[in-house]
Amino acid sequence: MGSMVSYRSNGGTSEGYLAKPPSGTGPGVIVIQEWWGLVEHITALTDRFAEAGFVALAPDLYHGEQTTYPNEAVKLLMGLAIDQAGKDIAGAADYLAELPGTSGRIGAVGFCMGGSLALWSATLSDRIVATAGFYPAVPWERMAPKWDNYAGKAAIVHCAEEDGLSAAEGPQRAKAGIELAGGDVTLYDYPGTSHAFFNDDHPKTYDPAAATTAWARTLELFRTRL
Repeated sequence: MGSMVSYRSNGGTSEGYLAKPPSGTGPGVIVIQEWWGLVEHITALTDRFAEAGFVALAPDLYHGEQTTYPNEAVKLLMGLAIDQAGKDIAGAADYLAELPGTSGRIGAVGFCMGGSLALWSATLSDRIVATAGFYPAVPWERMAPKWDNYAGKAAIVHCAEEDGLSAAEGPQRAKAGIELAGGDVTLYDYPGTSHAFFNDDHPKTYDPAAATTAWARTLELFRTRL
C-alpha cells in the first residue's frame, strides 16, 4: 500500500515509509519502530493505520540498517543518535502536517524503543498532540524530556506485566511529568503479557487479546484528538 519517501530533517533529509488511506487524506500519525529497525512488521502496521483512515509515516531512524537478531538490535539501539532521532521524528510531523488533506494536529505511536520515542516526541514538536507508547523501554536520561510541552496534549501508555505494568518507573515518570504539565495521560495494564505483546511477528510474546484491546484504545485516542 505504501512507499518510501524523503522529507526534510534538520537541514538535511531523512526517509520513511508513507501509507495513505483509500481517500488519500486523513489525520497524520507517525509510527515509530522497535529496536529492529524499519522492518516489515512496522511497514505492515503503517499500512494498517492507513486502512483505519490515517495518513501514516514510519521514519527510518536507523537510516537503512535493520536486523532480526537481538544482539545486533542492541548495538543499533545503543548507537542511535538520540538528538538526530528526535529531529527525524519532528521532521516527520512537519512533513505530515504539510501534506494536502491532513491537519496540523499529528499523533505518534511507538513500540519498545519507539514507545519511549513516541512519548518523547510531543515534547519536541508543537504539531504532535497525541501519543501512544507501547511498553516504552529506553532510559529517559538519554532524552531529557521537557514535559511542560505536554500542556493540552494527551498520551496513553500500554504496559506489559513482564515490564512491571504501570507501576514501573518509566511509565510513572512519564505520567508524573505529563500531568504536571497539564496534559492528559492514561496508563493501561495488560496482565499476563510479555514485553512486545503487540508484535505478531514474535509468536512467543504475541498476545492477540491484549493486542486487539491496545489497538482499539490507540485508534480511539487518535480519532478523538487529531
